[in-house]
Amino acid sequence: MNTFRQDSLAGIVVFLVALPLCLGIAQASGLPPFVGLLTGIIGGLVVTALSPSRFAVSGPAAGLVTIVVAAIESLGSFSLFLMALVLAGVLQLLFGILRAGRFISLVPASVIKGMLAAIGILLIMQQIPVALGTAEETGLAEVVQGNAAFSVTAIAVAAGACWCSGCGARRLSAG
Repeated sequence: MNTFRQDSLAGIVVFLVALPLCLGIAQASGLPPFVGLLTGIIGGLVVTALSPSRFAVSGPAAGLVTIVVAAIESLGSFSLFLMALVLAGVLQLLFGILRAGRFISLVPASVIKGMLAAIGILLIMQQIPVALGTAEETGLAEVVQGNAAFSVTAIAVAAGACWCSGCGARRLSAG
């Protein structure tokens, strides 16, 4: 109980980072925002309850957005996707019991870094129309071709967020 103040502050910071991430990933996956919020809450509770670590931060993985969208489209329904997700969870538990994680050292670091860079590029490209304030159905192709109407307010908010994050990064690296 003597670290309650520090733990509360850390919890608020994690919440402020996780909330927009959960909502954004749900939107990018084609799901309602409530689903992103719910998965963030459930994931946090499950990880905290099951993790032996004193420090646990969990949340949705942005890299899975393209996989989720493709899986829902290829399976044809969200319920079939959920069934596949449960089966994947069972397999993950089985691999954990068998200690199969030790084989990750066989994957070169350059492959992992390349995959993460590609995921980052895809996420940025998906958010460019949003940052420009175009209509929901507008894609990057329409923006590049000049066939989209922009919102000055959205552009100002996006520019302000980029500027603030740049100032914060400089302060963090300097301090």
